[in-house]
Amino acid sequence: MPKMIEVQNLSKHFREHVAVSDLTFSLEAGEILGFLGPNGAGKTTTMRMLTGYMPPTDGTIRVAGFDVFEEPLEVKRRIGYLPELPPVYLDMTVRGYLEFCARLKGLRRKAVKSEVDRAEEATRTADVEERLIGNLSKGYRQRVGLAQAILGSPPVLILDEPTVGLDPVQIIEVRELVQSLAKSGEHTIILSTHILHEVTELCQKALVIKGGRMVGFDTLEGFRRRLVDGRQASLEEIYLRLIEAPGIDPLSGEKTAAEASPQVPPEASPEGAEKNAGVDSPSEPSASP
Repeated sequence: MPKMIEVQNLSKHFREHVAVSDLTFSLEAGEILGFLGPNGAGKTTTMRMLTGYMPPTDGTIRVAGFDVFEEPLEVKRRIGYLPELPPVYLDMTVRGYLEFCARLKGLRRKAVKSEVDRAEEATRTADVEERLIGNLSKGYRQRVGLAQAILGSPPVLILDEPTVGLDPVQIIEVRELVQSLAKSGEHTIILSTHILHEVTELCQKALVIKGGRMVGFDTLEGFRRRLVDGRQASLEEIYLRLIEAPGIDPLSGEKTAAEASPQVPPEASPEGAEKNAGVDSPSEPSASP
């Protein structure tokens, strides 16, 4: 199948701070990726680079065959993005904001009404369409942000913690919406979340980063085969193993050379043993007569 997203050797530096380092992965059309990592791992920075919001220091990104920074408009036409803080205008009504976003995305004038209706129905925001966004709860603002992301049915959706601030019923509704988008096979989705259960329910693959570096990229079953001998371990156990165990190769699951060959402590070496015993090690003859 064609690659919908291709990331090669992606890095982002903020002066001396390395936010993302040498990240490489790809997704085929219709795949859903759970993007995992502790706070400050580089997830949001990566998603900003994927959408063209932020330039990388090194590396390349291609979406549907288009380079994010050489052909940004072509990429933006194919991406729906919900950032961590929904990009809503508080002094606009829900309906007015979504119609504005539809026009920004280049939808034909005749298609705007029906497309906004579809997005409102999918996100359950039709009942508040005439209210000012500034008067809505955080959960409703999140849903309005999700509605703008799906306008125009873009082939790629990048969702940064879409269920943050939602009540349990709304969380279920958003999960069902993501599932329905995935089942259609028309969308490739990157879902950043701290709720591992969401990844288990919604995603085919998971990518785990720590300190800006990838520590795991595989299907859940692939992780189980490599990391826990194929037993039915939870994603929580797999995640903790990847995050807490340094020196694991992200693709093979094997210990890296530095980790597999631990350094011999000085006191365990012959020289250290001699020093601990009070015996001087042999030295070169003195040059003085």
